Amino acid sequence: MKIPFKDISRNRKLENIIFISCLIVLLKLFFYSDTGITIYLISECLIFALFYFISLYFDDFFQRKNFVPIPVILNVGVLIVIIFFVLSVSGSAIKGKLVNTVSEAQMFFYILASFLLIGAISYIFVAFKHLFFLKQKKNPAKYFNVMVLFFVISYFLSALKHFSTGYDYLYHAFTIVSLLLISLNSLRVAWIAFLPKREKIYLIIISIVIAVLFLFSIVFSNPENYFVIALKGFSEGTWTFMDLVMIYGVIYGFVIFFTALFHLPTAEAFDRKAEEVSSLMDLSKIITQVFDLKKLSETIVTLTSKICNSDCAWLITFKGDEFEIQYVTDIGIHEADKVTRKILLEIPERVDEILTLSKSSVRITLENDVKIFNFNSIAIAPLKTHESIRGYLFAAKRTDSVFDEEDKKAISAYADYASVAFENAVLFAESIEKERMEKELEVAREIQSKILPASLPNTKNLKIASRFKPAYEVGGDYYDFFELGNDQLGFVVADVSGKGISAAFIMAEVKGVFESLAAIYYSPKELLIKANEILFQSLARKNFVTAVYGVINLKSGKVNLARAGHTPILVIKEGICEELTPNGIGIGLDNGTNFNQNISELEIKLNNTDILVLYSDGITESKNIKLEDFGLDRFEKLIQQNYLLNVENISDIVISELESFSKEYIQHDDITLVLFKWGN
Repeated sequence: MKIPFKDISRNRKLENIIFISCLIVLLKLFFYSDTGITIYLISECLIFALFYFISLYFDDFFQRKNFVPIPVILNVGVLIVIIFFVLSVSGSAIKGKLVNTVSEAQMFFYILASFLLIGAISYIFVAFKHLFFLKQKKNPAKYFNVMVLFFVISYFLSALKHFSTGYDYLYHAFTIVSLLLISLNSLRVAWIAFLPKREKIYLIIISIVIAVLFLFSIVFSNPENYFVIALKGFSEGTWTFMDLVMIYGVIYGFVIFFTALFHLPTAEAFDRKAEEVSSLMDLSKIITQVFDLKKLSETIVTLTSKICNSDCAWLITFKGDEFEIQYVTDIGIHEADKVTRKILLEIPERVDEILTLSKSSVRITLENDVKIFNFNSIAIAPLKTHESIRGYLFAAKRTDSVFDEEDKKAISAYADYASVAFENAVLFAESIEKERMEKELEVAREIQSKILPASLPNTKNLKIASRFKPAYEVGGDYYDFFELGNDQLGFVVADVSGKGISAAFIMAEVKGVFESLAAIYYSPKELLIKANEILFQSLARKNFVTAVYGVINLKSGKVNLARAGHTPILVIKEGICEELTPNGIGIGLDNGTNFNQNISELEIKLNNTDILVLYSDGITESKNIKLEDFGLDRFEKLIQQNYLLNVENISDIVISELESFSKEYIQHDDITLVLFKWGN
């Protein structure tokens, strides 16, 4: 109902109520003996204004609170008891007295009683208004407003009728229409359908009680009641309005009674649907907030058992060919395991739709016939994700009742939610693992950035270029340079077996060993022998390191080299490539004797424009879409064709050709290239 000036503050409404009440009291005290129409109509207008502001106050009260019908109807019942008491007791209190001869004390008594009635009737009327609009899909305001309009007209016609019988016809006409509108509006009780069964039963009881109380109040408000006579003298319109509200209460009470009674047979089904919707909403929230599989399983199994009225329920997930019980309710884990194994034997293939088994299929004997589970019906709903079955949700009944279609739909819905929940939980766990791995990779990248040289040695006769491209975020290849003094420069290129983080950490250890030994051993062979002794003790048997270590004289161009199972060393002299493969096996493959006997040292002399090439097998073993290797021949020819260029350009050309060759195939190994060019 749209009431004008409803934006008036609560305090202002209360002030208006007090002010108008004071005016009414003064008017009745000083002009009580004045029976003129002017004073009477002023009094009626003031009382109507009092009704209006009290109704606004209660309307604001209901709007600010969460309107719950049952407590409000109980309040209406309490108020109608008060009205009944006022009508019966007050009538006896002024019995035998004429209205114009009552004492001053009696005058205050029935004025106070009249105010009490006005407040009670206003509350009841506003309560009926909010019940009228409760749970309405369409806005029926016009129907209620028309009824209110006829109430107002009847109110003032009754005041005019007090002085002239000429208004009787209009008064009765409008009153009859008001009664018809009351009857029509009383039928709008959509809110009853939304009450649970227990509240419907409660409503049936209190509605009939309230209807009877309203009826008794009408009986006690007959014209022969002495308080009614006094009330009519106070305000004819108040008596009319009260009468209409009482009739409204009688009709509305009986309508509520019969409506609730007719809804009772379907109340249980409605309650179940409401609970299903509510639980599914709660479950959908939990899915986005909870990622613990046990907690999710507990919620799903508990709700399934509750909604379907099953005697027990449990949930399993598959791990390969075996299953794991996530949660059980009203059945032991051992029993659930035995029952599940028996059922899975009855179902040779995993089903992708909900399935129910009859009594004959699920008679399970446990623990040497000590305990027998004689289920009448078991429902099995699959947990499907991406067309695969992750597990099953079970619900079982021992009674004669079976799972109907509604039960099956509910169980299937919970299984679908369980599938989504588990998928989210797995994805969340994977995201955590991915985040952990990214942090590890970040640490490994930081380690590797400190391992590889930040800058290359700058010498007069020797130009150096290097390129490193890991197969993953971090790699297992390693190269470094050591300034040894006396115009000697040590260098190493190594390849740790494996890739990724583990290889990067081994590479860090290798760097420490070579860096320490380079300052002690000037012979490449002796250095590699000592490095093998140290690393053999720390490397796992599945790991090894290939390496080339050399020392170059920056004045003479003489180079001493030793190789521990690494790729061949290439030397380009006047455009001709020579492969150098001094003997040697990988570091960490042998504990000393075999390694020491097989390693040899080689000495070469670099002349002007000669190029020394060190590399890892990531270059020669790079593959294209046809799984063809880039190969050593292709690599050698590429350097031979460009040997006159500076080493930076040569290295860029090699990497560019390599990327073009393998652009359609993923890089599977680390790529390292180090070039030394003597002279110009």
